[in-house]
Amino acid sequence: MNDLNLLTRRVLLAGAALSSVAATVATSDSAMAQEAAPKIGPAPNLETLARHKVDLVAPPFVHAHDQVAKGPPRVVAFKLVIEEKRLVIDEAGTTVQAMTFNGSVPGPMLVVHQDDFVELTLVNPDTNTMAHNIDFHAATGALGGASLTFISPGEQVVLRFKATRSGVFVYHCAPGGAMTPWHVVSGMNGAIMVLPRAGLDDGHGKALAYDRVYYVGEQEFDIPRDEKGAFIHYDSPGEGYSDMLKVMRGLIPTHVVFNGAVGALTGPNAMKASVGETVLIIHSQANRDTRPHLIGGHADYAWETGKFRNPPEVDLETWFIRGGSAGAALYTFLQPGHYDYVNHNLIEAVELGAAAHFEVDGVWRDDLMTLVSPPGAIS
Repeated sequence: MNDLNLLTRRVLLAGAALSSVAATVATSDSAMAQEAAPKIGPAPNLETLARHKVDLVAPPFVHAHDQVAKGPPRVVAFKLVIEEKRLVIDEAGTTVQAMTFNGSVPGPMLVVHQDDFVELTLVNPDTNTMAHNIDFHAATGALGGASLTFISPGEQVVLRFKATRSGVFVYHCAPGGAMTPWHVVSGMNGAIMVLPRAGLDDGHGKALAYDRVYYVGEQEFDIPRDEKGAFIHYDSPGEGYSDMLKVMRGLIPTHVVFNGAVGALTGPNAMKASVGETVLIIHSQANRDTRPHLIGGHADYAWETGKFRNPPEVDLETWFIRGGSAGAALYTFLQPGHYDYVNHNLIEAVELGAAAHFEVDGVWRDDLMTLVSPPGAIS
């Protein structure tokens, strides 16, 4: 018994000593963390800030905005209405019961400046069948806002967050569990661009500007097939959930498209530009990696990770966008004509639909390219 008491005392003393060491380490770590933590001032009185209401437009277009901020930070108000709708996604008439922000895949691009406050009204009409929310990769805290914005049909919510970091960022629905990837690959994603207050630069102090901006949202769809191999049509999102989940788990999408459908940005829907114009291309992929490539052109400047505080890379032939992120590329067109803009996984571009077009007008320059001898018989 005495031996047991002695052992108990030693264990307790050892525990006390370890607790003392742990407390000292914790105190030291806490002090270091406080020293390293950014100094955060008091929250501003938002009542004193200017307010600006934005009318959003459908991709590939982007609402009017200033490239350089005019004045101090302000509250920028947006409204996204969730719409569950059937979309035709290829020439064969294949459909998906899509879940969307404002009816488009991807959802609209939102543009603010760093240190502005984003104020979003998210609406889930009672005509919908599912609960939804929104996760902003640009936001800080509460799962990007997802844990604060969960709304059932017939409800709305208003979220406000400070845009503390510049760059282009994905937003998407994130209800939790398997519902999150299902909602995302059913179309429920978009992007927000947070411009530096002084505008873009090359990382060495040279200002960069653009004449046009286009938003390309790459989207994979996982459409189930029947026993004969034909794509199945469903009457509501929930009806196809279990079948779609099986296809999703195979990790081989049936479609990989730009802006919601095969051909959505080709032919008469091609993006327009002129020789001498500088175009900013925002490219997002909320779920899979992708490799944008402009055939016949380049990225003069490319923010592959989409974050404008990082210096852009230059003269890229193909740039890489990580799944769950957005990137940006800036190019000044030098020659007129037809340009293909593709995911340079060419199987996904040619076979699954990840392709778009630019149509560029202007005068051809022989000094950049010329046909010296036309095709003919071998002499």
